[in-house]
Amino acid sequence: MQTIWGDDARFVKTYWSLFNRQVYATFDWGIRDAEGYYFILGRTDDVINIAGHRLGTRDIEESISSYPNVAEVAVVGIKDALKGQVAVAFVIPKQSDTLADREAARDEEKAIMALVDNQIGHFGRPAPVGFVSQRPETRGGEMLGR
Repeated sequence: MQTIWGDDARFVKTYWSLFNRQVYATFDWGIRDAEGYYFILGRTDDVINIAGHRLGTRDIEESISSYPNVAEVAVVGIKDALKGQVAVAFVIPKQSDTLADREAARDEEKAIMALVDNQIGHFGRPAPVGFVSQRPETRGGEMLGR
């Protein structure tokens, strides 16, 4: 069985440790109607499917966070006609001059994409990387990713 590359323990903890028994968690959510039919409504985790590769937004965020000029990052998946979904990264830079200088922003974006290519692979590369002054949040302070 395939696991999470380089982290078998995380795979077992994430997908096999719910409900205190050996049940595989798909992280889909749904409802069952009065007649016993099930309706799948969507995902409960932050997995995006990029050209057949299932990637957690957290993995992409961790890669981008390792870049020196990144204070915070949020990654979301958006629909793409060719790949199904692509990752979009919203980065709050440590140096705020990146927000005003287009050339500096382009250079930072290229460097971040190269970093993700190296750490995760080209399929995880965000397209695009947007530099923002603050991230969208709910009233409770959670990242608004939809």
